[in-house]
Amino acid sequence: MKKKISILGSTGSVGLSSLKIIDKQINLFEPYLFSANKNFSLICKQIIKYKPEIFIINEKNTYEKVKEKFKNKKIKIRNNFNLNIKKKSEITISAIPGIAGLYPTLQIMRSTKKMLIANKESIICGWELIKNKSKKTSTKIIPIDSEHFSIFSLLKGHSVNEINKVYLTASGGPFLNFSNQQLKIVKPHQALKHPKWKMGKKITIDSATLMNKILELAEAQKLFNIPNEKIEILIHPQSLVHAIIDFKNGLKKFIYHETSMLVPIANAIFEKNFEIKNILNIRGAKIKNLYFDDVNVKTFPIIKLKNRINEYPSSSIIINASNEILVDQFLHKKLPFLNISKIIMDILGHRNYKKYAIQRPKNINQIKKIDFWAREVTLNKILKNVKN
Repeated sequence: MKKKISILGSTGSVGLSSLKIIDKQINLFEPYLFSANKNFSLICKQIIKYKPEIFIINEKNTYEKVKEKFKNKKIKIRNNFNLNIKKKSEITISAIPGIAGLYPTLQIMRSTKKMLIANKESIICGWELIKNKSKKTSTKIIPIDSEHFSIFSLLKGHSVNEINKVYLTASGGPFLNFSNQQLKIVKPHQALKHPKWKMGKKITIDSATLMNKILELAEAQKLFNIPNEKIEILIHPQSLVHAIIDFKNGLKKFIYHETSMLVPIANAIFEKNFEIKNILNIRGAKIKNLYFDDVNVKTFPIIKLKNRINEYPSSSIIINASNEILVDQFLHKKLPFLNISKIIMDILGHRNYKKYAIQRPKNINQIKKIDFWAREVTLNKILKNVKN
């Protein structure tokens, strides 16, 4: 019997990687619910090829165009996640980028047995809501970021109490060997040329600033209940080792795999009894000359956020919201690259920062209020910088 599979963010990089796996094992899966934002052409192709029962389209104009195009077809086209889903998916992949992915993740959780989460912002900003919902719905949660899937796998048979240190690895992105003077003049097209990974624009910029690793650190703390002082970040340009765990018994374990999201996604989907060669052509690279180094604060000033991302209950919500605005402004050539880290640090010094940061949101509306404040203050900071 085929397993129903749903993908939130089916036109993004993680969504497309997931569909490659489905393509290779199409006899095992039945596409059920897809969601996307505004890629009209790709949405139409996916409807024709995969024939999901439900397709949720966020952007209104795209939704109306798609609904008109497929008005005579047997598919439910919807504009939001406020719907009563009668059937349950065996697997749902949550891959909508940014805080926008939190509400859909929570809504779909009641209709899925296993939730594979690639959306780190949902975990960072709404982990308590996700954790509580998963308990109520008996939904199994598996992180599919390569680093967190590695930790998830390495911890099997172990408890967090056995850990001495966890090391998250970072490629260093395209600017690893840039001087401060060079960083002052980098352009979006340079930042989008990641040396190892093919990803969406926002996460690629986060990799260039190292914010991606700060967010992943916060995610690891929440997912695995690992204290901040037990997590370190290492530069590893080869991007082959994704996480290292140093156990108290003297053993250090790491997971090594090709630089492809297909590996953690496929392992999370199948969990056991499958061969990766059926999904991905493995080169059979040998483990040799692996290189690791400390993070250079001059190249990556955002590393200063390591001890602040979870200093208060809602610090991560504020930092994430501010970063989303700043990355968007940089991509639209309205902000210098180094101002991303500078303005975030300024926000943490704002007179009202602690007022919002100490809050413990109990629902998504409370999260939105904190998120809104951070975005508003960030936009005001940008305007002041432009005037000056």
